[in-house]
Amino acid sequence: MALGETEQAPTLEAHILTSLSDVTAAEWDACVPGGNPFVSHAFLSALEESGSAVAETGWLGQHVVLKDTVGRVLGAVPMYLKNHSHGEYVFDHGWADAFQRAGGRYYPKMQASVPFTPATGPRLLLREDTVRDQVKFAALQQMLLSACIQCADKTGASSLHITFPCAEEAKLMDEAGLLIRTGIQFHWENAGYEHFNDFLGVLASRKRKQIKRERREALASGLSVHALSGSNIEEHHWDAFFHFYQETSSRKWGIPYLTRDFFSLLGEKMGEQVVLMIAQNEGRPIAGALNLMSNDTLFGRNWGAVEYHKFLHFELCYYQAIDYAIAHGLKRVEAGAQGEHKLVRGYLPCPTYSAHWIANSSFREAIEDYLRRETHQVDLGIKTLSMHSPFHRKE
Repeated sequence: MALGETEQAPTLEAHILTSLSDVTAAEWDACVPGGNPFVSHAFLSALEESGSAVAETGWLGQHVVLKDTVGRVLGAVPMYLKNHSHGEYVFDHGWADAFQRAGGRYYPKMQASVPFTPATGPRLLLREDTVRDQVKFAALQQMLLSACIQCADKTGASSLHITFPCAEEAKLMDEAGLLIRTGIQFHWENAGYEHFNDFLGVLASRKRKQIKRERREALASGLSVHALSGSNIEEHHWDAFFHFYQETSSRKWGIPYLTRDFFSLLGEKMGEQVVLMIAQNEGRPIAGALNLMSNDTLFGRNWGAVEYHKFLHFELCYYQAIDYAIAHGLKRVEAGAQGEHKLVRGYLPCPTYSAHWIANSSFREAIEDYLRRETHQVDLGIKTLSMHSPFHRKE
């Protein structure tokens, strides 16, 4: 797929790859900024090699790779052709039902995303060392976006959905005519704290006492918590965590998305970016929380337990994450999708974005009208939730 030359960018060729094995890790990762774990070749290839995100599970790779005239990779987008809407965390089942009731065919659709991962991050990946000029950078982003739309159009997909792009990319996609959808997550920000008690010190008294009580009660029965990373994570840890993951996922969703092999590959390929919190009861692992780390952020991803202990979920997923972020100088903790219960524990509401290209013009108009009303409600929700911040109110 040839993309024409502009004043800002040379003639480039967009290639569609069905497998991450068709591009080297070095070429792909040269386009990944800030050590983002989820758009790395290691993470995406682990999903593929483990059988978690493959054609057989409804995730057919259609990854866009942008090359210059000498074959050098300048940009990339992780993208999939899908026949369902599972594992995305931006829910469009209602859209699919409405289109199909009107006589349309919603699937297949194109999804530019990280499978099973509701974490904001770059989606239009570019080699920053070769495109330091901001005008050229924007032109190449537009080329990548155009390549994604062309691919969706040529394959007969009903739509293209780019989920959890960063705010700057969402703005570019809005300007390019895509429909923007807003969601809410809850993130913790590190205001230069040196210890957990420093964080507690800026909370309202009642919230501070609540968190202290929850932490105390979570471990009151003698539980211990261990934060493991890199070579400290062994296969028996992954065995235990997969058991936790299966138990919890089967109760919530029915069928776990991730295979056992995925976790071994994750540890093998990118163990230094993995932080695995394991809770033990008399030496037996009974619960765990999986986190991944970029240069400045800890991302909470999966949690599971085989024993119930009051407040243990909050301890492993929220408080231990804050402890770790403070100790390692990280700027924030993103604790995954949804969850207003995170607010009173110091995680404040933040907008998330997705961008949508809809092929059918009538259906696009209906979606646009729906999003206009939904966005108003989301914006109002963020403002209302922010009024209930657990932090001291400034006079």
